[in-house]
Amino acid sequence: MVHSLRLWLVSALLTGALAGCVYAPPPPVYTYNPYNPTDRALAGAAIGAGAGAALGGMSGGGRGAAIGALAGGAIGAAAGAGTTPEYDDGYGYGYAPGYYPGY
Repeated sequence: MVHSLRLWLVSALLTGALAGCVYAPPPPVYTYNPYNPTDRALAGAAIGAGAGAALGGMSGGGRGAAIGALAGGAIGAAAGAGTTPEYDDGYGYGYAPGYYPGY
């Protein structure tokens, strides 16, 4: 009994030590940059396709869902890419660079 308990304890300690040595935090799965037109187009297409499929499915069944997903995805991608904001580095207020009014 003592021998099997000791063997189990040593095995658990070695397993825990090995698991502690090889752990690395996982990389982020998805990063979203709101200033990148591609990211906005993909997000808009996903939202548009889901909404189009839901509305098309309610009104026209399976074929309506497919048509709604295609149309919603295309419109969502265009809207997402078209509404990408300009990048602002935090210095967007005041006068333009190199322009100062006369004193």
